[in-house]
Amino acid sequence: MREVIITKEPVELYKVLKFEDMVDSGGEAKLVIDQGLVQVNGEIETRKRKKIVSGDTIEFDGEAIKIVLA
Repeated sequence: MREVIITKEPVELYKVLKFEDMVDSGGEAKLVIDQGLVQVNGEIETRKRKKIVSGDTIEFDGEAIKIVLA
């Protein structure tokens, strides 16, 4: 699992997917979240603007990241 350092929290879920290159665009991020393909802390998450904070884990397309506050 890869750690992702953020400098402020919370961060919206779709932005994390986009900025960490897990998807190609914000639009694609919103689409895969809407389709139920993203898990936050082991649960399917369909809220695009879900607030992500330090300690959260995000899984999508075989990749997992853990959010860490700098």
